[in-house]
Amino acid sequence: MKPARILLAALGVVVAGAVAFSAYALLTVGDGRETGAPQPAAAGAPANLTDPVARGEYLARAADCIACHTVPGGQAFAGGVAFKTPFGTLYSTNITADKATGIGDWSDEDFVRALHAGVRKDGKPLYPAFPYTSYTALSRDDILAIKAYLFSLPPAHAPARANALGFPYNQRWALSFWNVLFLKKARFEPVEGKSAAWNRGAYLATALGHCEECHTPRNALFAVKRSQALSGEVLQGWKAYNITADKTYGIGGWTDRQLADYLSTGHAAGRGTASGPMGEVVQNSLQYLTPEDIGALVAYLRAVEPRQGAAGSELNEQPPLALASTADAPGAEELARGGLGQHLFQGACAGCHLWNGQGRQSAEAALLGTQAVNDPAAYNLTQVILHGTTLQTAHGQTSMPSFGRAYTDTEVAALGNFVLTHFGGKQAGLTAEEVAKRRAQ
Repeated sequence: MKPARILLAALGVVVAGAVAFSAYALLTVGDGRETGAPQPAAAGAPANLTDPVARGEYLARAADCIACHTVPGGQAFAGGVAFKTPFGTLYSTNITADKATGIGDWSDEDFVRALHAGVRKDGKPLYPAFPYTSYTALSRDDILAIKAYLFSLPPAHAPARANALGFPYNQRWALSFWNVLFLKKARFEPVEGKSAAWNRGAYLATALGHCEECHTPRNALFAVKRSQALSGEVLQGWKAYNITADKTYGIGGWTDRQLADYLSTGHAAGRGTASGPMGEVVQNSLQYLTPEDIGALVAYLRAVEPRQGAAGSELNEQPPLALASTADAPGAEELARGGLGQHLFQGACAGCHLWNGQGRQSAEAALLGTQAVNDPAAYNLTQVILHGTTLQTAHGQTSMPSFGRAYTDTEVAALGNFVLTHFGGKQAGLTAEEVAKRRAQ
């Protein structure tokens, strides 16, 4: 048989298999409409919020809807945010009440089906960049409260941007296959034997806050590996760190006060300040939760199964070079060694961060004990050097300028390696080539 005929025959087998599986998937998954599924006993909003719109606003903040559906400087929830995945770029959609370009003509059932089953109004599947695999655990009442809030806001006429996905990832029908494998449609149910605070924290962290979507590694089909839940993952150039109860690689060594402060203000003494996507979560979402709900999240995180991280990424709270330094100068041995990274740190960083890593004037400038300076791959450290960071909460603003335009890739790599070695005691190996890749992200 000629090669062309072999190729056509193989293609025919693939198409036939895909059609057969699609039929199976439709029979198995259905159209995503509710069939009397039980609702969770827990509700996501505080009991004193009885007005549906007020409840919906609290829930939408807890779910951080605005981060994914609002471009900087744009109208809230009008969509257009780009998500760069290994399969191409996806753009979030308009979820305002505009009838032409948003969800203004969606019924309650349409909206519930989108969050519970990942299905659009027209019956086509949504891409799992929208975290319906987490939202499927939400109660119907909570979902409809979110809808009531969104429909109370001014509509925005904002047509959806076309996704830039290559074949076969641009074939939406294949998501039926994906859903059969990875979508477990079930509402949240409280766990017997766990405290009320733990169960509330579990609902907030899993169904609403969808922490797994960023902090859990993914497989080749981009589904989260629940066997490694919350052990850390890299997304769009940023590292979502290990937030399991492991004391060496995760947050098991943090105090309750440190965890609560970090979640509600973005800063924990001796542990660092949130930046990048996590900074956005604090700014847009977590700072608005009640102290009781922050406490519930702490109770839940305390009990997350510990999982180890990559060798070399252990938290080093006693880095010898930083301990040998004073606030105003590095240790004599290190000073004599010099180098480009040390020179750059002296010129642009030491004034705020200090050579001993304690931070000058602002506690947010402290570097010792932070995960960023203990990650040998320097993901977040590189991004902060390149792009800077700003965190605005009710407690004030924290910011660091960007140096991406001032420094070459070689200089950024040298500075990053110095910081990792000096403040984390790490064997750093950041290269200019890797910086160039991250700069492009």
